[in-house]
Amino acid sequence: MKILIAPDSFKGTYTAAEVAAHLAAGVRAAGASAVELPVADGGEGTYEILRDTLGAELIEVDTVGPWRDPLRASYVLAADGTAVIGLAAASGITLPCSGERSALAADTYGTGLLLADAARRGATRIVVAAGGSATTDGGIGAVAAIEENGGLRGAQLAVLSDVTTVFEDAARVFGPQKGAGPEQVRQLTERLHAQAEAYPRDPRGVARTGAAGGFSGGMWARYGAELLSGAEYILDTVGFAKHAAGADAIVVGEGRLDSQTGQGKIISAILERNPGKPVYAVVGSVSPDLGGYAANFAGVLVASDGDAMREAGRQVACAAHEPAVNRP
Repeated sequence: MKILIAPDSFKGTYTAAEVAAHLAAGVRAAGASAVELPVADGGEGTYEILRDTLGAELIEVDTVGPWRDPLRASYVLAADGTAVIGLAAASGITLPCSGERSALAADTYGTGLLLADAARRGATRIVVAAGGSATTDGGIGAVAAIEENGGLRGAQLAVLSDVTTVFEDAARVFGPQKGAGPEQVRQLTERLHAQAEAYPRDPRGVARTGAAGGFSGGMWARYGAELLSGAEYILDTVGFAKHAAGADAIVVGEGRLDSQTGQGKIISAILERNPGKPVYAVVGSVSPDLGGYAANFAGVLVASDGDAMREAGRQVACAAHEPAVNRP
C-alpha cells in the first residue's frame, strides 16, 4: 500500500512540508508506504517548494523592502538557467518597516532588483511566485529597478499566481488586506488605470494581471511575462503525474476546505489530474458551505495540529487499505 501525500500549507501555522511529514508519520505507523510531495498554488510556500525541487544555488542580494528599508533577500538559480524568486522576499507584507506601513507607498522596487540581479548572473528564465505582497503598485517599482540595473538581458519571465483577478480590480480585491481604506483603494485604482494606459500594452481585462497588486500585469505589459497557474506549474515541476500513477491513494490538505477550494486552488488541480485513485482530504477546518464539493473525496478529516495530523495519516492508511483488500 503506497499513499501519496500532497498537501498545501496550513496558512500561517504549518508549511506544506511539515504537514506532509506529520501525515506520512501516521501512514507509516499504520504499516503503509508514504511518499511526501508538498505542493502549493502560487501563493504561500510556492517559492520554497520550487527551491527545494530544483536543488538550485542560493543567491543572496542586498535589496530593499516594500517601503524601501534596506534588507538582504535570496532567490535560487539552477544550472539550467532557471531562477526562482519569491515576491514576498523583497515585497512581502510581513517585512519590516521603519516608518508608516502605507498601502499607497509600498512598491515592488526590491523585487525588481532581484530580477535584474538574476538576469545579470545569466538567468535565461525567471519564475516569480507572486504570493504575499504588501504592494498595489502595478509593478511599476519593479520596472524602474529592472531598467535602472541593466534590464532583463533577454531572460524570459513567468509569474505564478493562485488568482485570476484582472489588473484594474487589484486594489478593490486585495487592497483592504494590505491596509488600504476605502479612499486609498480609490486612489490605488486610479493609479492602476493610469499605469495601464502608460504601459506598452494594456493589461486591463486580462486574467491574472491583478496578482500581487498588479505586479503580474506590469510584467506582462512591459516584458511579455507569461502569467501561469501556480498550481498547474507546481504539479508539473514536482512530477505529480508520475507519483500519482504509482500510488494506491492520494492525500491532499490545506488550512480550510471551503467553496473557494474548487476555484483554481491546488486541491482542485489535483482532483482534475487524479488518475482514478481515492483522494482523502486532511484539513484544518471545513466550511459549512462546502456542499457537494465534499463528494470529490473518499474521506475528509479535520486535523489542526501535528498529533492530529499523524492520527489522520494513520486513519487514511487504514481506510485506504480496507477497500484494497476487498477488491475482487
